[in-house]
Amino acid sequence: MPLLNYTTTIPAEKTAAQIATILSKAGAAQVLTDYTAGRPSGLAFALDTPTGIRRYRLPVDIAAVEQVLRKQRVERRYQSTEQAERVAWRIVKDWVAAQVAIIETQMVVADQVFLPYMLTSATETIYDLFVAEQLALGVGTATV
Repeated sequence: MPLLNYTTTIPAEKTAAQIATILSKAGAAQVLTDYTAGRPSGLAFALDTPTGIRRYRLPVDIAAVEQVLRKQRVERRYQSTEQAERVAWRIVKDWVAAQVAIIETQMVVADQVFLPYMLTSATETIYDLFVAEQLALGVGTATV
């Protein structure tokens, strides 16, 4: 099955703006879009949580998406860097919209769904600490 949104024609800039709107409606105090060579390349935002303002950085890995599109052998017209950029941003938008929806239902709080992306410094996330084995987690004992 091809990658989600692989045929999208919506420009990355428009999608980045849509994500900012979704996050602002969910209470984001700030939404920042990073640019590389004039193209949107990353997204960060700040939320006021019960424990104070928390900052998050979401992954938008265009190169990874381009690799997947090539690996899946989608039609050649969908294998460009520009297409991968559009697809990557749409996937992030869909994911953010879904996370905000379950936050709105009060099934979870923002920190539960965005925790791996919470910044611990200017560039390092909770997930980065976990991968670097600087964040020790115990073995879970819950049964499913």
